[in-house]
Amino acid sequence: MSNLFNGEVAIITGGGSGIGAATAILFAKNGAKVVVSDVDEKHGNAVAQQIKQNGGEAFFVKADVSRPADCERLVSETLHVYGGLDIAFNNAGIGGESNPVADMSIDGWDHIIAVNLSSVFYCMKYEIAAMLKKGKGAIVNMSSILGAVGFANSPGYVAAKHGVIGITKNAALEYSAKGIRINAVGPAFINTPLLTNAGIVGDVKKALVQLHPIGRFGEAEEIAELVVWLSSGKASFVTGSYYPADGAYLAQ
Repeated sequence: MSNLFNGEVAIITGGGSGIGAATAILFAKNGAKVVVSDVDEKHGNAVAQQIKQNGGEAFFVKADVSRPADCERLVSETLHVYGGLDIAFNNAGIGGESNPVADMSIDGWDHIIAVNLSSVFYCMKYEIAAMLKKGKGAIVNMSSILGAVGFANSPGYVAAKHGVIGITKNAALEYSAKGIRINAVGPAFINTPLLTNAGIVGDVKKALVQLHPIGRFGEAEEIAELVVWLSSGKASFVTGSYYPADGAYLAQ
């Protein structure tokens, strides 16, 4: 186990599966105390238990990040158990309804914006307040390649992920001089349950793979490595930036 984080406290939302789970496990391997949060109690608890079985420190907090009160409680429980907050990975998100703009339901739009964008604001609001007490911190927000380009029939998702980059830059301007670094990551299509749940299998999956010049989807562990680096002292001059990890998807 590495001492890269030496007992620093990290919150990971959407930590019950996929990129969130891989990142929570990697943070723990590098010496962080990890708060795994997810709306899925079973899977979130399983990740926290796995970390503890491997000799790390972790606990689980059930939270629906589309609710401001849940985000506030997530941070307050972290402070109660570990006494502070150093790192946050605001990763929770959904694919949501797939339709062109004119056919998108109002409820579908509202739900995607709440889970994928408003949640990042809610989480940062309380995370930053906690970090200011220590005079330092690092936040990584989950955007997407679709934070930089469009994707037909995904207007809510694309708008939310563009918005994540915008609020990341804004927060970095406001808090970098106060010791808090804030960045966003933009994965391309990654082998996670989110893809399977969205019905991306078979020929659809093959077609999407071909959009990546590298010739494959990414793996959750590859994104975790980027998040851990951005959250560490090794990235001490990096703030207000958007980092695609996309197999050259955006280079086309």
